[in-house]
Amino acid sequence: MGRMESDCRIPMSCLRPRILALHALFWVLVSLRVFGATLLSEEKTTVARPVTTPCWQMEEFVVAVECSRCNTFQSSWAACIQTGYVERINCTKSNKDEYKSCRSTLMEEHLFWKFEGAMLGLTILFALIVAARQRSLDRLASEKVRRQIESI
Repeated sequence: MGRMESDCRIPMSCLRPRILALHALFWVLVSLRVFGATLLSEEKTTVARPVTTPCWQMEEFVVAVECSRCNTFQSSWAACIQTGYVERINCTKSNKDEYKSCRSTLMEEHLFWKFEGAMLGLTILFALIVAARQRSLDRLASEKVRRQIESI
């Protein structure tokens, strides 16, 4: 029997040190982006935390004013620093009015569509890369077959 080609789908050109280094650099940057954002958000919450525990963490509350963007006066409040949105709540037992950080549905929708757009862009990019790679591999295979036929 003749020598058969490997079924391995990872081409040898992908195992070159330069390509491996680029892949490693990409994943390091992605990891830094993800973990850096997590660390920054944790840092913000620890800095913005008040000394006393808010009543809404200890008892039931009713939302008095729906979630809205912080104005310039409110922007220095601890509740506004986290998300840029705040809602006024009324704690039922103590009857205290307090402000609580919240996430706006408009902001969430914007982030969702931003994510969807990024995923669509990446899908198109990688589909083009796969098509180009497949075309390249097909060309190499047909060239190899042509050489084999010529050698007969």
